Amino acid sequence: MTESEVQVRRIYDAPERSDGARVLVDRLWPRGMSKDSAELTEWCKDIAPSTELRKWYAHDPEKFDEFAARYRDELHASPAAEALAHLRALVSDGAVTLLTAAKRADISEATVLQELLTAPE
Repeated sequence: MTESEVQVRRIYDAPERSDGARVLVDRLWPRGMSKDSAELTEWCKDIAPSTELRKWYAHDPEKFDEFAARYRDELHASPAAEALAHLRALVSDGAVTLLTAAKRADISEATVLQELLTAPE
């Protein structure tokens, strides 16, 4: 899969035709967002970083590399490993947009997932 087939966007951005399957990858539901307006294909809570990792990271850009490494480690354990396999299956069926409520999607778990889902196996 290419990066263009796996996009990362903020859930607050309006849905686009090119989104394909729209998957929320945050553990917590985004504030102020109704389930109808989100137009999700699914909410994949199990793929989200642990509460402990999320709180430690706090979207501090200085911690992103360490966050990404720790998050990749978490993805080897259940239930995240099964959720990652499920996302890989979705990607094999077509375009997928990974959605996050993070103010900076470029330093979110969605970006780490995009890298994993588009890397050659």
